[in-house]
Amino acid sequence: MNSLWAEVRARTLVAAVVVAVSGCAALAPKAPEDAVRERAQARWDALVKGDFRAAYAYLSPGSKAVQPETEYVKSLRQGFWKAARVEQAHCTDQRCEVQAKIEYEFGGRRTETPLRETWIREGSEWWYVKQ
Repeated sequence: MNSLWAEVRARTLVAAVVVAVSGCAALAPKAPEDAVRERAQARWDALVKGDFRAAYAYLSPGSKAVQPETEYVKSLRQGFWKAARVEQAHCTDQRCEVQAKIEYEFGGRRTETPLRETWIREGSEWWYVKQ
């Protein structure tokens, strides 16, 4: 009976260690490239949906200081972007260059084109720099 009890305790301990290690991995910060790719894709998804206010939320504080939300929203054309795919992000400590492909309609033709954008870290978050 003692050996059975020892085996149950050992298995319980192993399970607890696995859960603890898994929990720590989930709390580990994302690599800058992963975090920026996710935020850049979310911004593009908002633009494709026509949710320009949501897209504005990803602009850097400096970009927002230059262009208020109402002007930003007015400057964009509903339905212009048809799809967007963020492909890569190359980051340094405080800056990332993102490569994406966007699809848009112009002159009745659907076109795909590469696009490059810059993201910067301010505080603990990454922000799109509108140029």
